Amino acid sequence: MPSANQTKAPAGPPTKGPIRRFVAAHLGSRQVSRVVYGSIIGLALVVALEAHPPPIRAMIATLVGTAVAVALAELYSELIGFETSGRRDATRVERADLLADMAAVSIGIAFPAVFFVLAAIDVFDEDTAFTISKWTGLALIGAYGYAGARLSGRSVTGSLVRAAGVALIGAFLITLKALVH
Repeated sequence: MPSANQTKAPAGPPTKGPIRRFVAAHLGSRQVSRVVYGSIIGLALVVALEAHPPPIRAMIATLVGTAVAVALAELYSELIGFETSGRRDATRVERADLLADMAAVSIGIAFPAVFFVLAAIDVFDEDTAFTISKWTGLALIGAYGYAGARLSGRSVTGSLVRAAGVALIGAFLITLKALVH
């Protein structure tokens, strides 16, 4: 479990409005890492399935099913960790934290399903759903990289370099898939 220094964001400008307060609270939480982790899994799924896409409903089910499976695997592994390393059950507070982590990783993985739902109801086509899913996943990973760098005290330029670096990981995955297929 992270120390108090790792979970609290440095003091910044006052947050006005419910959305700013939510974003500030989220960026100060440990769920950030879980959303990023889930987003990378979701991006990898989208990229892997794009070459031979399943029907749209199957794509939605794959993303949501993977989100549930990974969340349950995380919960199970963490609970086993408490039992084996701590020789005890998780406390109520620890279980609540684990559930928040499960929700965060699930959201990260399942988020691209939104675009496939929109394709299923003919808002746009399947190819567009894949394209939007890939690039929003990449943008999200980069945005978190930028936010993390800024909150840790890096300059705007340093933060942009960090964001570009982490976004390059996703871009590499997308490019590799494009070259192979």
